[in-house]
Amino acid sequence: MANVLRIPILTRTRIVLAIAIAVFVDGLQLIISGPGWFGPDQVLDVFAMLVLTPIIGFHPLLLPTFVLKILPVIESIPTWTGCVLVVIFLRRKAQSVPAAPPPAQPAGPPAPIRPADKVIDV
Repeated sequence: MANVLRIPILTRTRIVLAIAIAVFVDGLQLIISGPGWFGPDQVLDVFAMLVLTPIIGFHPLLLPTFVLKILPVIESIPTWTGCVLVVIFLRRKAQSVPAAPPPAQPAGPPAPIRPADKVIDV
């Protein structure tokens, strides 16, 4: 379970693969929704969620995308592509935030160690 929730580092390969899968699934769903088939559209949604989660990591934005595809009008909008682009943008932004700077060092030379400082009093 912890492996599913870990956030992978986004590489160019992961980004291109995630976008390609999202565009592919949205394209297939657009073709399938024409005849009005109900089952294959949901199978593609499950496939997209299962394949995209290891590639870009789980994100709560993926859940509404899965649920929105049930609504009749919204099923023709490329929601997987849009969601993947937003998740990639948010992950890249979070990964590019610089780490906190190290604590500042006191100015001047360090104080000399006196012999009395080395005594451990019990």
